[in-house]
Amino acid sequence: MISEHLTQFAGWSVVEWQPDAPIADPAGTLPRIALTYEEIEGPSPGLLERLTSLFRTPAREPGRGQMTWPDKLALFLEDDAAASVPGLVVGAWGPVYREETHSGPIVAALVAARDRLPGVKALFIGDVISEECEISWIQQSDLSPLYAAYPDLEHLGVRGSDGLSLGTLSLPRLKTLVLQSGGLPGRIVRQVAAAELPELEHLELWLGVDDCGGDATLADLSPILEGDRFPKLRYLGLRDSELADEIAAAVARAKVLDRVRVLDLSLGTLSDEGAAALIESPAVARLEKLDIHYHYCSEAMVANLMRLGIAVDASDPQETEWDGPEPSRYVAVSE
Repeated sequence: MISEHLTQFAGWSVVEWQPDAPIADPAGTLPRIALTYEEIEGPSPGLLERLTSLFRTPAREPGRGQMTWPDKLALFLEDDAAASVPGLVVGAWGPVYREETHSGPIVAALVAARDRLPGVKALFIGDVISEECEISWIQQSDLSPLYAAYPDLEHLGVRGSDGLSLGTLSLPRLKTLVLQSGGLPGRIVRQVAAAELPELEHLELWLGVDDCGGDATLADLSPILEGDRFPKLRYLGLRDSELADEIAAAVARAKVLDRVRVLDLSLGTLSDEGAAALIESPAVARLEKLDIHYHYCSEAMVANLMRLGIAVDASDPQETEWDGPEPSRYVAVSE
């Protein structure tokens, strides 16, 4: 469950933006643009008048029309300070769980605004909390048009993978890629593994569960684990996975650990089996940090991990449930 909106992304504070307020600290914060319930139902007469002026279309009657996320972006761009923002966080753009209200128009609006957002280095698309929509229901789209529009993008985050496509991902300056999902499809993992990202330092994949579309396999992850794809990678997060033990065993002997300094296997179903593989790996002992918080390891195994001589976050232990002879373990975020 994701219960709070972003407060930080890529080192910047995230600040909610509304049409009746100036852009706060435009060079030092990331404005979050999201539609409120009232705006979706029908914008105020004042906003209607501003939109009519912007688009030179007949005003919609208050309470009868619907404001769109591209409308709100257009209002944001009225402020000259918009040209100075280092990035944007896209919140809810309407009923994001409906197939017909996918993120395609949001991507198109951002592409159209590229000349008015010359300073953008960071984009997060889908800052939607569970109260607004379950993560596995968020309807995304093809994000590839953003690459040509923002070739200097350094940080990209996405929440939700239903309908998502990364296409041919090539961003020469991208340092951070975060894909948060209740179930990340194997085709998306394969698109990441084939990406041209020579400056990538932080790769974070929320793999989720098969019931929510998370059908990625170890074979899909293999090109990443081989260590040749991203020469500057320092943080590898393979999080929220029901295959956490299998992933831990594969990562423990993977070449990628020769360069990674932080390994994050948190939020998943890691148990003593996976933890034992990590303890036996000399490469894991050379990490700066191992993060397994929200896990199913025993106290004895956690104590062994703590003896590795590196920083270990093993907080938030979970209790395995038993339904007959088979253990039941659950990832932290699925629906």
